[in-house]
Amino acid sequence: MSKKKKVFLIIFVVFIVLAIAGYVLGSKYYGYIYGPNVKVEQEPAYIHIPNGSDYNDVLQILDESGYVIDMESFKLVAERKNYSSKVLAGRYEIHDGMSNNELVNLLRSGKQSPVRLSFISVRSLDILAGKVAVYIEADSAQIANLLKDPDIVAKYGFNDKTFMSMFIPNTYEFYWNTSAEKFVERMAEEYKKFWSEDRKQKAANMGMSQSEVSTLASIVEAETQKNDEKSRVAGVYINRINKGILLQADPTVVYAVGDFTIQRVLNRHLQIDSPYNTYIYAGLPPGPINIPSVSSIDAVLNYEKHNYLFFCAKDDFSGYHVFAVTNAQHEANARKYHQALRKAGIR
Repeated sequence: MSKKKKVFLIIFVVFIVLAIAGYVLGSKYYGYIYGPNVKVEQEPAYIHIPNGSDYNDVLQILDESGYVIDMESFKLVAERKNYSSKVLAGRYEIHDGMSNNELVNLLRSGKQSPVRLSFISVRSLDILAGKVAVYIEADSAQIANLLKDPDIVAKYGFNDKTFMSMFIPNTYEFYWNTSAEKFVERMAEEYKKFWSEDRKQKAANMGMSQSEVSTLASIVEAETQKNDEKSRVAGVYINRINKGILLQADPTVVYAVGDFTIQRVLNRHLQIDSPYNTYIYAGLPPGPINIPSVSSIDAVLNYEKHNYLFFCAKDDFSGYHVFAVTNAQHEANARKYHQALRKAGIR
């Protein structure tokens, strides 16, 4: 073989080796970028990046999550795409088989998966704080402290007794990294939306403020879970208010005592001196005794007009009530109910 041919052969072999090496390295690098690198056993799965997190925090979160198969390849792609300068807090939904490129693009985009936050029949602001903290980054202590802050309460036009009425039960979409302050701001906006001109006019026609409507609605909420009789129960209390009769609502006494395990209100409970004890103090209590549902608020605004002044649980234990115009009728209804309790062995 001539010298010229030997040189050509050597060059050709080197070229082939380099080509193969380039192909292998290129395939490997392509795999780093576009190959699957996320393993999710059960979907949906989420990555939560708290406010204030930096790139190293994200690496630690991903590593501890166990979702990323090869962290080194992820870092290679993340650094190539300059993710370290574009860290955005939030809740991100990930899927099995995602590539590093897809994951980095998602985290860089800030396209969070919102949470659906729901609350109904909440007894206090502390309980509300606990429920909300399940859905957003702010913890229950942060939320509870804010809800008790006099400056925050006054900022939205309430006092410490009426502030509960600003929170309208519903299902809302939030981003996970919502702060306690932003949660309260959003609730204030929802409160304004809820109180339409129609609702405000109905409250005005009744001679009640929006907070007073919510206060009465909270009593209705505690008295019955039957939506189809809430307006009738509301009508009873409206009649008693208009006639200057004490409301004598047992749920307000339970609230005054502060023991929500009470099954039956006894005479000793009725003696407690509290503005929430409607057996002693006339009119509505200072504020809501719970966060009433929309159905209870609307039941008050659209209360049934009738002559009833009393109501008592039905003796069939259906959860419904029987209504009466006179005290004599009410006493008869109450006797039937207590007889049914004794017959059923309930004390």
